[in-house]
Amino acid sequence: MLLPDNIHPSQTVYYNASFIIAQMVKDGSSEIITLYYKVNQENSMSFSMFQLCLDWLYLIDVIEILDKGKVT
Repeated sequence: MLLPDNIHPSQTVYYNASFIIAQMVKDGSSEIITLYYKVNQENSMSFSMFQLCLDWLYLIDVIEILDKGKVT
C-alpha cells in the first residue's frame, strides 16, 4: 500500500522514493548498492523499503534497471 493511513508519512513508498529520485538527479546512473548507500546517508531506510521504492519507480517508468544492476 503506497498511502496507508496508520503509519507515519515518512515510512511510505512515496516519501522514500523522493530521496532516490533526488539522488538519481544528482548522479545520473549508478549501481544499486551504491545508490542505496548514498540514499541511506540522506534518509535512513531499510533495504526492503529501498527495493519497494525501486519497484514502484520502475513501474511508473521513472527509472530503468539494467541487467547488470545499474539504475538509470
